[in-house]
Amino acid sequence: MAEKKAFILRINPEVLKELEQWAADEFRSTNGQVEYLLQQALNERKKKKKKDT
Repeated sequence: MAEKKAFILRINPEVLKELEQWAADEFRSTNGQVEYLLQQALNERKKKKKKDT
C-alpha cells in the first residue's frame, strides 16, 4: 500500500456531521469516506477528460 500523507482539512461542522453519518451508513471511517469520495471524483474527472479528447 502506498504511503499516506496527512493534512489538515477545515470543514463546516454541519457538512462534517453529514459526512460522518454517510460514512457510518457505508461502514467506513470518516477519513475512509473522504478518500473514497475524492477517488470517485478523480476517476470521473479522468473519464470525462478522455471522452472530451
